[in-house]
Amino acid sequence: MLLDTPICDFGWKAPDFTLRDPDGKAYSLADSPGEKGLLIAFICNHCPYVVAIADRLAQDTATLMEEGVNVLAVMSNDYRAVPADSPANMTRFAARHGFVFPYLVDEDQSVGRAYGAVCTPDFFGFDRQGGLQYRGRLDDAKMRDATNRTPELLNAMRGIAETGHGPAEQYPSMGCSIKWR
Repeated sequence: MLLDTPICDFGWKAPDFTLRDPDGKAYSLADSPGEKGLLIAFICNHCPYVVAIADRLAQDTATLMEEGVNVLAVMSNDYRAVPADSPANMTRFAARHGFVFPYLVDEDQSVGRAYGAVCTPDFFGFDRQGGLQYRGRLDDAKMRDATNRTPELLNAMRGIAETGHGPAEQYPSMGCSIKWR
């Protein structure tokens, strides 16, 4: 089922959390802000929208991390109902696409619910003080550059890193619904 996300609630403060990656290493929001901001991506392994952007996501987030924006990915789907999203498959998916950011398991789905995540992929871009400045998609499907994409997320996060403010016009994320228990 294709869903769109709500518009950005500028300045909303991200609730803290501690989640583990598939290997058991814990990551908390409080320990994760980058020097210039933080991107939290709600993704999963099986969603065709995520699969379609996974390589670009890896490329764009590696660039952002080099520029001082930290990145965390959260998998909130009920992986018992959707085994393709299991922690073991998360590890394989991350390796296949070259993710350099932590890919975390939201076992009880509390983080997805606290953030109001709606679909995968769902991107939340925060300024260095932890205020929400971007809620949107990876690319703007309505405007294309020479490579057949407009790097909406990359440009938005670079702007946030530079000015502390997200773009006034944002395009909602769209993708598969999060599989709640």
